[in-house]
Amino acid sequence: MDVRKDDEIIEELINEINDQHDTVDVNTSEESEHEKKAIEDTVVKVDNVSVRFNIASERIDNLKEYFIKLIRKELMFKEFFALKDVSLEIKRGEAWGFIGINGSGKSTLLKLICGILKPYEGKITVSGSIAPLIELGAGFDYDLTARENIYLNGAVLGYNEKFMKEHFDEIVEFAELQNFLDMPIKNYSSGMAARLGFAIATMVKSDILICDEVLAVGDYAFQLKCEKRMKELLDGGTTLLYVSHATESVKRLCDHALWLNKGRVVMKGGAIDVCDAYIKDQIGEIKSQGRG
Repeated sequence: MDVRKDDEIIEELINEINDQHDTVDVNTSEESEHEKKAIEDTVVKVDNVSVRFNIASERIDNLKEYFIKLIRKELMFKEFFALKDVSLEIKRGEAWGFIGINGSGKSTLLKLICGILKPYEGKITVSGSIAPLIELGAGFDYDLTARENIYLNGAVLGYNEKFMKEHFDEIVEFAELQNFLDMPIKNYSSGMAARLGFAIATMVKSDILICDEVLAVGDYAFQLKCEKRMKELLDGGTTLLYVSHATESVKRLCDHALWLNKGRVVMKGGAIDVCDAYIKDQIGEIKSQGRG
């Protein structure tokens, strides 16, 4: 009797341990799936990134003098950090506004994400296709006509000639440049060039749309038209990275914002909260300068 009771107790303990293992396996599996989904949803991850530029401490007027100083190791440089210890994680479908005064590092951060620049320290991970509007006129040959530049800019973005022909009329209609197609881009106003660049970059849905202040040169009606298209892209799951000094525009388009100052993160979070804090800081700065 004692032996059978001992056997029953041992069997109950074994069953209990097995049940606990099964529960742990289920929980671990659920946690792994959750972590995997979180990783897949992240399209841009910036880990403690710094960008350093070397600024010449003296002016050198000719190439000969430069090489002589280079050979003699007499070139003097001053370190300048355009970004310092910046971290950011952007999920799929989010809209982020980057704000800050001129020279705060906003455009530098976008160029890092696009792969134009490499970080001095830290790591950047990007998942998905990018439609970049980094600089006004980027990807254009100003001696060519708008018609020719549509195909050239499309090729820069990775589209073939057949694809561009299929979307040609759509681009021209959105840019509202039907009467100026055979005019060289060098004769365009900055607003007209911005229209064309935006129309090409947004003609198809990309995973990430990057827009760096290019809409600031357009007229008000076209800015609203561009905002409408960006909202349509966001509704379709595109992630937006948007640099603008117009905080009201950032509030309308973005749900998150990052405030940079002298290359460092001042604040990040909800777009309205960050923009309001930035404006309050700027007003305080203006008042303090006025008192000075």
